[in-house]
Amino acid sequence: MKRSRINEIMRSADDFVRSFGFTLPPFAYWTPDQFRKFRGEASGIIQSRLGWDITDFGGNDFDAFGLFLFTLRNGDAADLAKGRGMLYAEKLLICRTGQMTPMHRHNIKAEDIINRGGGRAIFELNMSDADGNIDNDADVVVRTDGMERRLPAGGRLRLGPGESVTLLPGVWHRFWADDSDVLLGEVSTVNDDFTDNVFAGNIGRFSEIEEDEAPLHLLVSDYDRLLAG
Repeated sequence: MKRSRINEIMRSADDFVRSFGFTLPPFAYWTPDQFRKFRGEASGIIQSRLGWDITDFGGNDFDAFGLFLFTLRNGDAADLAKGRGMLYAEKLLICRTGQMTPMHRHNIKAEDIINRGGGRAIFELNMSDADGNIDNDADVVVRTDGMERRLPAGGRLRLGPGESVTLLPGVWHRFWADDSDVLLGEVSTVNDDFTDNVFAGNIGRFSEIEEDEAPLHLLVSDYDRLLAG
């Protein structure tokens, strides 16, 4: 993706989020120079990978195959084994019409995905077989707002504003906006985007960036490279 396109997505995403009465935290609006200035105090932001996350999943076609995310809080995966500490994460996501998030599952992360406003979100769901691959025969059982739902393999769940689905580890899912853009919330176990995303097919989690202009704000994928030293 071109950096200019990422900057454009950031501006429009901020407007969309604010239209629902939600404001991103102050560090979201830091310039790269401000991030470098506060690098010491912001070690928790950097280590937990909080902030802007815009991906085209390596396909270079964000409008058709991409997702906007902003990680608001995230614990430490090392605490999961202890069973105590900050064991949770929270994100905002924006699904634009015509845009798909590819089929994937998680090994560890359980997540509630909540329609916070806009149109309807559609989730296509499958269970995993014994080898962790997509099971095209088994019924899918999930909870929506605490109520058990059963769908056939590959069944589609439609969530309107205020509705949510709980996706446990091993549940394959892909999703998109139905009739208009959707603001989604995600509340989950500690999030690890480097090791806990399993995609159906050869898909990358982060984008390759062409630096055609300066960053408006840093992406989480920029931290190691642009805040080093």
